[in-house]
Amino acid sequence: MSRGDGVLRHESVHDGFVAAQGQRQEIAEAIDRHIEEHFGTVDFVYHEVGSHLVGVHVYVIAPTEARPFRTLITSGMSELPMTVPAGVSPYAEVMLCLPADWPMGESYPSETAPDWPIAVLKQVARLPHEYRTWIGEWHSIPNGDPAETYAPDVPFCGVVITPMLRTTAEARVITAPDGTEINLLAVIPLHRDEIAVKIEQGTDALIEVLDRGRVTELLDPGRPSFAVVE
Repeated sequence: MSRGDGVLRHESVHDGFVAAQGQRQEIAEAIDRHIEEHFGTVDFVYHEVGSHLVGVHVYVIAPTEARPFRTLITSGMSELPMTVPAGVSPYAEVMLCLPADWPMGESYPSETAPDWPIAVLKQVARLPHEYRTWIGEWHSIPNGDPAETYAPDVPFCGVVITPMLRTTAEARVITAPDGTEINLLAVIPLHRDEIAVKIEQGTDALIEVLDRGRVTELLDPGRPSFAVVE
């Protein structure tokens, strides 16, 4: 994982399966209300049962006139606090968007639908708890070491965490009744050479790459890499 320039390698701090304890009711309800207010009606939820560390449920919000694409948001990453530096909220959830015609399976994992974006959200959501670390804006996470693509027919082999661009600033933080603040962060899949830009040239260089391609949290599964080859 890269937080800025270079790479940080982590080892799991857990020995085997650790059962999730479940979300506090008021936190789960705050996430539900926030989703309805800022993103739309929940179409369905991919629930987890018997989860490791935290139960990462993925909410699927149907396309609307204002947001003509599917929105996927986790609920459960914030079940536990992350290990964060001073001044950073220890709670987060993650999201991404899919084209409106993206096929969705009735359950996860699916044998009939391309569900690797769901796997990515779950992987990112569980990572800070597995390795006693944290994720925040502009952290990049390769898919393994060395990085591998998320599926045989997929060009992406890592992600970068960014602010959401296709919503209002108010949607970026979920506030529970007790004052707990949960950052809602976007997950953007990257090509291998885009990850290399982040690691070798830094965050500003990657931002230039994403701006060049007008890349946002709405996944374009066939987009080319926008890294410039010298």
